[in-house]
Amino acid sequence: MPKKVSIGIVTSDSNSKTRRVEIPRLVQHPKYGKYIRQKTVCYVHDENDESHIGDTVEIIEGRRRSKTKRWELVRVVEKNTAVDLAAMRTQSAILAEELKEDENNQDADASSESTADDDAAVDSGAAEENADGGQESE
Repeated sequence: MPKKVSIGIVTSDSNSKTRRVEIPRLVQHPKYGKYIRQKTVCYVHDENDESHIGDTVEIIEGRRRSKTKRWELVRVVEKNTAVDLAAMRTQSAILAEELKEDENNQDADASSESTADDDAAVDSGAAEENADGGQESE
């Protein structure tokens, strides 16, 4: 008997070497005839951890590996191109905070250098007065 081959979408990749794949399908209601969207959930063995959430994958029936896992990954048909906006926002907020800290550190370093230069100028002026008048003033 030939093995079944299906294409579905990965909905969970939290377990190592195991993926949860949903295969969407349309079923006609027996009495009313309306088409209803349903899904078949398959647990798939992914030996190399190639697939991730949102990827479209091709799976094939295989030997039973656990209580629920009876499918094997053939290939990743299409990688997920969706962008996780929440992760991007937090990352950009962290980068913005780091830039502000760097600017504050640079401003503090520049102001401490300028005060050190002013102190050096005052000290050299006092040394000139000592050489001329013999009196020390601070």
